[in-house]
Amino acid sequence: MLRWFRWHVVRFHHCHFTKQKLVSLGVAEMVLPLALFGNCWCLCSSTVFHPFPLLNPPFHYSSTFHPKLHPQPQCSLAKSHVKPQPSNRHSIRRRHYTNSLPIADAQTASFFALFQEIGIGFEETQVLFSNNPDLTSVSLESLRSRLRSLRSLDFDPLALGKLITKRPTVLTDNQIDPLLTFLQDELQGKIEKPRLNRLLSSTEQKLLVSFPQKVRFLVDRGIPVDQVVHVLNKVSLPKVLCGRSIDEIDRTLAFFEPFGGIDLILKRPQILNHDLDAQIIPRVNVLMELSDGDVDSVGKVLVRFPIFLSYSVEHVEGHVGFFSSFAELDYKQIFRIIQVYPAIVTASRERKLRPRIQFLKECGLDSDDIFKFLIKAPTFLSTSFHENIAYKLVLLVKIGYRYRTKDFAVAVRSANRTNSVNMQKVIGMFLNYGFSCEDIVAMSKKHPQILQYNHASLEMKMEYLIEEMGRDIEELLFFPAFLGYKLDDRIKHRYEVKKSVRGAGMSINKLLSVSEETFTGKRKKAHA
Repeated sequence: MLRWFRWHVVRFHHCHFTKQKLVSLGVAEMVLPLALFGNCWCLCSSTVFHPFPLLNPPFHYSSTFHPKLHPQPQCSLAKSHVKPQPSNRHSIRRRHYTNSLPIADAQTASFFALFQEIGIGFEETQVLFSNNPDLTSVSLESLRSRLRSLRSLDFDPLALGKLITKRPTVLTDNQIDPLLTFLQDELQGKIEKPRLNRLLSSTEQKLLVSFPQKVRFLVDRGIPVDQVVHVLNKVSLPKVLCGRSIDEIDRTLAFFEPFGGIDLILKRPQILNHDLDAQIIPRVNVLMELSDGDVDSVGKVLVRFPIFLSYSVEHVEGHVGFFSSFAELDYKQIFRIIQVYPAIVTASRERKLRPRIQFLKECGLDSDDIFKFLIKAPTFLSTSFHENIAYKLVLLVKIGYRYRTKDFAVAVRSANRTNSVNMQKVIGMFLNYGFSCEDIVAMSKKHPQILQYNHASLEMKMEYLIEEMGRDIEELLFFPAFLGYKLDDRIKHRYEVKKSVRGAGMSINKLLSVSEETFTGKRKKAHA
């Protein structure tokens, strides 16, 4: 077909027909399909007729229809003006030769029109056919059908044109039909267009054949049917499915089974992008060594923070070495911190970890104190200093805490669990109820958590203490933990039960601090 196309282009270039002859020969039937192309041009009457331009035309031409008008000679019956008629043999040959042109060239025009619909221009189409001879063996209807299948997968014309230009074999390879049917019928066309485009444009055609089989294998291995699209839209399809055998995929899934298995994969499917032997196994082994082989604990860490597997062995070992040498923590303590806050591996050692640990040392904390601090306030190591920690340090110093002391470090640990705005409102509320800054410091030393409680919740408890229980607000100086109990489930419930027995003057410390079993036992004994 390509040879035929070039031959006709050259042939038209050298053929000269009058307008009357073109009409008589049926060539005028080609005007309609050829009008679809802005690049098409023709010269009629005493001109040259070119259905498509040559890539390198031998002479200058106009891209529009410009008939050259010449004065016509007067008609005469004189023999001197009558041209000899061609023989029947030449007439028959020319008639057969020209009558086949409209059909063939109209088909060529249809090919170009089809590609123009998806943004591939005339010259690009010529290059496409020239570089991909297989296109010449595909029928027009087959091309239309393949394009419809691709369009059904949410490819817009522009994206489809780019895909075909990069990988023309998507139009000619018959092995791709089952894949397109699978994507549309079984996956409901829900694969994201960028990933689908990468799959079709970057994967060898022979590897695409096994794609449906491998997706079904994922379902057979436990990926829920309604979640398989979620997994596929998060992984590199050419790498994870097309580039690996079923045995390799099965081996990866089997390795994850003790560490969360399908739940781990569903939470972060991207972990499948990592190479099992070179990346996943060595990174899991680091946690196994820190945990002394505790598979369940390692699995909980990974399910809670699967991004952990995105960090290299060198990166994680660098963090472990830092805590071991600079904070003087052992492996058991380091793993315990990772259990509480796995995202610790995301913090920069020099920019965040080192100055924060240095601050705790300057406050007088030893390695055990640092460990306890980090277990209760691990986000202290990663929170922004200028946007968060600095404001809290200023508030603590203003109410009377001495900078770089153990008490100050304990207050910082508690304040780390709230934001500076809430902390400021808590301090303001205490001041409004008549407490001094010294009182606030004294209460927070007894019960550091009061600085992290929600200010609105604290105010409701203080109002109940004063108005419903009839107590003096100063009782909080002796028992600030009162503010840590739930108002409805603990404070109101126990007070309503005991006030008829013990009266309004009962100790709020004894009322709230005893265990539920002890409180229930005393209640039954009182009723008996």
